[in-house]
Amino acid sequence: MSAMAGPHVIRGSVSLPETELQWRFTRSSGPGGQHVNTSDTSVELRFDLAATEALPEVWKQRALERLAGRLVDGVVTVRSSEHRSQWRNREAAAVRLAALLAEATAPPPRPRRPTRIPRGINERRLREKKQRSDTKRGRSGRDWH
Repeated sequence: MSAMAGPHVIRGSVSLPETELQWRFTRSSGPGGQHVNTSDTSVELRFDLAATEALPEVWKQRALERLAGRLVDGVVTVRSSEHRSQWRNREAAAVRLAALLAEATAPPPRPRRPTRIPRGINERRLREKKQRSDTKRGRSGRDWH
């Protein structure tokens, strides 16, 4: 099994270098036929986020912060065993890792600018409340004025 389907792009011109990816193959759990006990179809993909040179420094810091709960010694691990072929599991794991890193390195959203309620709308609301209260007050038998 040689090259995979192209570089796995994170965002823009940044992609995962094949040299920094560590693959491990094990036997998948679950049902299978005679072939299942002999083939290592489950894939574990490891990427050393702390030591990588492929990501810009800002992205790397952002990813290390956001993925802190998933990292073990600065290494992020993705597993895939949903397909029956090792090659498709490799593809799935690489795509999942690229998506994870893309999400973790995304710039933070722009801060929300609070909207101001126009004065006319506020005045109308208060006027309607006053009318409603007068209507309800008028229902009681007692004279309030």
